[in-house]
Amino acid sequence: MEIKKISLVLLCSTLLMVLNGCEISSERYEVNSPDEKLKISIFENENGEYVYSFKGNGKQLIDESLLGFELKNGERIPSANWVVENTDYKQVKDVWKPIWGKRAEVDEYFNEMIMTLHNTSSRGMEKLLIVARAYNDGVAFRYELPSTEDNTEDVSSEQTEYNFAGDYTAWSYNGEDHNIGPEKLTDSNGKRLPVMTVKADAHNYMAIHEAYLKEGEPLRLYSKKGETLFSVSSKPAKLYPGYSSAWRVILYGKTPGVLVDSHLIELLNPKPESGYDFSWVKPGVALWDWRMNGAQIDGFVYEMSYPSWIRSVDFAAEQGFTYLVLDANWYGPEFDSESNPTTGDKAKDVRKLIEYAKEKNVGIWLYLNDVGGKRFPIEETLKQYREWGAVGVKYGFMSGGHEEKNHWTQTVTRLCAENHLLVDYHDDPVHPYGQMRTWPNAVTREYCHAQLDGFHVFVPETFVTSVFVNMIAGPLDMNNGMFDLRQGKTTRADFNFAVPSTVTSEAARTLITFSGATILPDIPEFYKKYPSLLRFISEQKMPWVESKTLSGEIGEYIVMMRQTLDAYLIGMVTNELARTIEVPLSFLPQGDFVAQITEDGEHAHYLVNREDYKVMEKKVNSKSILKLELAAGGGACILIKSK
Repeated sequence: MEIKKISLVLLCSTLLMVLNGCEISSERYEVNSPDEKLKISIFENENGEYVYSFKGNGKQLIDESLLGFELKNGERIPSANWVVENTDYKQVKDVWKPIWGKRAEVDEYFNEMIMTLHNTSSRGMEKLLIVARAYNDGVAFRYELPSTEDNTEDVSSEQTEYNFAGDYTAWSYNGEDHNIGPEKLTDSNGKRLPVMTVKADAHNYMAIHEAYLKEGEPLRLYSKKGETLFSVSSKPAKLYPGYSSAWRVILYGKTPGVLVDSHLIELLNPKPESGYDFSWVKPGVALWDWRMNGAQIDGFVYEMSYPSWIRSVDFAAEQGFTYLVLDANWYGPEFDSESNPTTGDKAKDVRKLIEYAKEKNVGIWLYLNDVGGKRFPIEETLKQYREWGAVGVKYGFMSGGHEEKNHWTQTVTRLCAENHLLVDYHDDPVHPYGQMRTWPNAVTREYCHAQLDGFHVFVPETFVTSVFVNMIAGPLDMNNGMFDLRQGKTTRADFNFAVPSTVTSEAARTLITFSGATILPDIPEFYKKYPSLLRFISEQKMPWVESKTLSGEIGEYIVMMRQTLDAYLIGMVTNELARTIEVPLSFLPQGDFVAQITEDGEHAHYLVNREDYKVMEKKVNSKSILKLELAAGGGACILIKSK
């Protein structure tokens, strides 16, 4: 790691600060990104309030916006009676090598400013720190109190604002429904949830989120109709010695794909605590029994039971899939307080299954509802799962407010790590905020409208919006890859519905969605019906060496490339509009390759002829440009390997 650190005050040499990516002019404290294209400025405005502003590529994107807290006694900190006592600057240039992620190596390169503010009045807190960082793909800041502070303050709310410099277009997270947007900022009113992705113009995109939420209420954005002002209210109960807020993050990209490809949210979280070894964490593709339940094929009826589990394990082993996820009710009715998650209805079958699957190199995940997770000692439950040989836990329907959920999520994640268990959170979980860096076993969560994991399905536009909004927060369990797209009913005994997608689009979505566990919803027989698409999924051998969004627009389409140790895979999908997409293969190294291309057939459409597709092979190299025709609601899958 290379660290340059210079301690500076207002009258220090401007030259030294510029060389270190930081400037002070007219009492503006500024931090530039290493490539000098992004700038965050902090200063005192005419009203004696401390504010910040943000520029990207020379364009003012966020105007003067308030910083700080409102106390319960009505005071604001910092305010006019606070002065800048000192500023420290440093530059960090390092490389993060995640256990798994979007790429094998992530540049951790930023300039940082720590501003120490001093309260000149005779009452209340004495010091407040504002820490600001500028990376090449975004900026972030947070508030800290020195551990030497003697005072504690009761807080009404955090008052950080995002005063956008124009009436931009925005999209926001909307729970298990289609995202809000596109909407003009002046048309929004009330509460919006992160991630909020913002398009300033064709060459300037931002995303508002947070990182490293140790405590307090998760980020909420509030606006008044007719204004372009958003403010956050995370309501920490108290400011106390040693307090630090979550990072307020503004990701930036000239294209929305830059936001998708960023690992900035994770970089703002600490590395794993000493004493934790995560070498056992393995990302991979998983089958899932919940959606299979009720499917009938060749006289066999799939159920959430031992015979179906065995068929699934055998298929997973054949394809090199890593896991099988068992969903609700394996230990009894999941919402029944008497359903014991270690001694329930099918516990004996589950233990037999785990032993059988282990011989096939397939790991078994176990569902755990919050009722059972809290009704019975969670430490003993997770210890029991480890002793059985389970590899992961799918945790569902966590109760409580989001601040309470965050604390419980942290507890469960830590306990799972101690028992070498992966974990997937479902049913309105706390949003991801970069935990996968500290806890690589937290491989995915349902922070999205998950396809078919509820009594509704999403339309193509939902997917090509969610990947540019929800997925910026972190890994998603979206349950893509349904191959049974019959014009009438699909599988699942208690809910069946025609899927508005094409089979090629479904396969492409499994690659595009970033997740440490790609969870497939269909039965083995339907995957076998489409050999080229099954091969495309089987070749998704994580962890990824590299990932790059090649092109795309929010709500319209996306083209994603992910690289394994021996292959390059490209998935592309469109919204309800058919389109032609050209894909340059300039990311390939020198040499000749063979591309297997599976695309929508001539008559394919997401409402009719969903299964119409065609396959071809083509010799390609780094100078090749592939031209593909995507049906309405359709997609394409490309597998590239050496000759």
